[in-house]
Amino acid sequence: MERKVLALCSTVGLLGLLSAATGFGAEATRIKGSQVQITSPTQCSYPRSPALGLGLTAALSLLIAQVTINVATGCICCRRGPHPSNSNWTIALVCFVVSWFTFVIAFLLLLTGAALNDQHGEESMYFGNYYCYVVKPGVFAGGAVLSLASVTLGILYYLTLHSAKNSGLWGNSSVPQEGGIAMGQPQFLPQRTQEPVFVHEDTYMRRQFT
Repeated sequence: MERKVLALCSTVGLLGLLSAATGFGAEATRIKGSQVQITSPTQCSYPRSPALGLGLTAALSLLIAQVTINVATGCICCRRGPHPSNSNWTIALVCFVVSWFTFVIAFLLLLTGAALNDQHGEESMYFGNYYCYVVKPGVFAGGAVLSLASVTLGILYYLTLHSAKNSGLWGNSSVPQEGGIAMGQPQFLPQRTQEPVFVHEDTYMRRQFT
């Protein structure tokens, strides 16, 4: 089981590093505004750039990593049975939510940057002036940072639930409570078995006047 955990974390970690590296590579090779040439008042000429392929590779690597870690772990919200009232479940829940949140943002940033970087020859008109499309600085870099954070939180989410399963805390929190109640019941049984002793009224009066 430990080899399986190590292999899964290593695979997902490598995919996260690949996504971050290609994302930063796309940021470095994206088309800048100074590289765009205006061949005509309504036509823009863009140089060739590997940012499209790097951005798509980063998005695909992030998607595979996210699917792999969630299939191996399962959805924390779909688990049946009582949840353990300890810090492990809280940490796992926070990592699960934040991991998906950062994944969605990173995936959209990488895909949007790759798509906008490949719009060759298209231009837009604002207030009578023509402008050429270029990707803003930081789009690919932001996607790379968020992809690395998403994969890291996913691995932490997986390891937290795995440790909770091994320690027997997941779904078994009601067993110790039932044992404690059962052990406490005999302490009250002698009190319940004691019945009041009744004395006849005549006997009590005779004892009082004698």
